[in-house]
Amino acid sequence: MTIGIICEYNPFHNGHLFHLNKVKELYKDSTIILVTNACFSERGDINIIDKWDKTELALSLGIDLVVELPFVFSSQSADIFSRGAIEILNNLKVDKIVFGSECNNIELLKQVANSLLNENNIKEYLKDGNSYPKAISNYIYDKYNFELKTPNDILGVCYIKEIIKSNSNIEPVCIERKNDYHSLELENICSASAIRNALKEKRDVSKYVPNDKCFKVHFLDELFPLIKYKIIIDDNLKRYQTVNEGIEYRLKKYINDSYSLDEFINNIKTKRYTYNRIKRMLVHILCGFTKEEAANLKTEYIRVLGFSKKGRDYLKAIKKETEVPIITGYKKCKNMDIEIRCAAIYSLLEPYYLKSEFQKPIKKIN
Repeated sequence: MTIGIICEYNPFHNGHLFHLNKVKELYKDSTIILVTNACFSERGDINIIDKWDKTELALSLGIDLVVELPFVFSSQSADIFSRGAIEILNNLKVDKIVFGSECNNIELLKQVANSLLNENNIKEYLKDGNSYPKAISNYIYDKYNFELKTPNDILGVCYIKEIIKSNSNIEPVCIERKNDYHSLELENICSASAIRNALKEKRDVSKYVPNDKCFKVHFLDELFPLIKYKIIIDDNLKRYQTVNEGIEYRLKKYINDSYSLDEFINNIKTKRYTYNRIKRMLVHILCGFTKEEAANLKTEYIRVLGFSKKGRDYLKAIKKETEVPIITGYKKCKNMDIEIRCAAIYSLLEPYYLKSEFQKPIKKIN
């Protein structure tokens, strides 16, 4: 049995540990594969743990194989994030994916996913000027009397949609999420947002995470001067991924009168452009990720970050069956070149990180 987990671990906290231990309890002797991202998260944040420390931590806690979700997928909306992750797990011949869920009702999530495959179902809800996520939420509530607004349920639905669209045999399984995602209160099992907020305020979080020794405590705010510079000098902002519907005019209008990242986002936020959507967009501008580069996205490679002996043996067994190359280092291709660009930007905060893209040996554990 091979189990897939898709998780950012930004950072890895007690809730993630609960989830992982539950997976090991439910599927004893299984091979567990983690798909995770590198420098930037799906919400447009900088990752608190770099991918190498994240890999080492995951392997020490019983994950057998860690592979990278490239920036071209991991920095985008839940649909595209999920597409990249499911493509990788399909190639790795995973039997099940196990994800956290606030509703903990896999049959309901499957119904919702099937319903959302028909784009016509939400057209009426978009006419009111709602954002795409809000339109989906309103449609689902009217049809199923269910509020699809919590992050794990939204991602779970997206995973299931991609499994259906790719005609995959992967079975989705959910485990109940115990804590309130929106709460910024610190408790034994709290949200990653609460931990990041506490770190920003320089509070101790050691009780809420299995290991805080590897944290690289950086936030996108630190790169706001560069974002501001890029927006001021670039007269073709609409070429960047997710800069749509004339939002580039609002970027130009408010950039000179905004003195922090938070102030800028709140100045340009609209009903259709949510806080997190804008934050992702700013990361795309910062990293120079263009619409041309984002067109016709596909999985060009599977990059292995680390493995246990079981994970290494599993890779050997399925390597000839995968449709894309499995690599352990730099490979010249579009997606990897963008990854290197993002690593160079991350290196502005963490010197020498870029070298790890070329020189860092993959993590191994017996």
